[in-house]
Amino acid sequence: MNKPLVLILCTGNSCRSHLAEGLLRHVAGDILEVASAGSKPAGYVHPLGIKAMAEIGIDISAHTSKHMNDFLDRGVETVITVCGNADQACPMYPGQLNRHHWPFDDPAHATGTDEEILNVFRRVRDEIKAVFTAYADGRRDEMKRK
Repeated sequence: MNKPLVLILCTGNSCRSHLAEGLLRHVAGDILEVASAGSKPAGYVHPLGIKAMAEIGIDISAHTSKHMNDFLDRGVETVITVCGNADQACPMYPGQLNRHHWPFDDPAHATGTDEEILNVFRRVRDEIKAVFTAYADGRRDEMKRK
């Protein structure tokens, strides 16, 4: 089965897009190819994002920060932006059928104690998990109808 490619975009591709990529791959990697990228890649994946995902048994420590232009020749079926800046900078990809914009707070800008900051990462992770799990469920339902 040739799995459709879902590309998750955020400006820096260091946090929210990696949380979403890891979660969507975890719940729908059997039916979707999942990748993430950014319009201005930061060059790293945020360590607290990696930690928050590890807490729920998902390892994103091998993820890398990539530029969205790296996917212009990949046949992207669906683009999902998870921050406002990426939505505004997002190109149309050849063959792209769907585009969704689901913005989430950027936990990388959280302030407070180490525990308070980690709790923001956990909250955003859980919000992303709820949205992307529902998305995966919808894609499975759509496949059953076809």
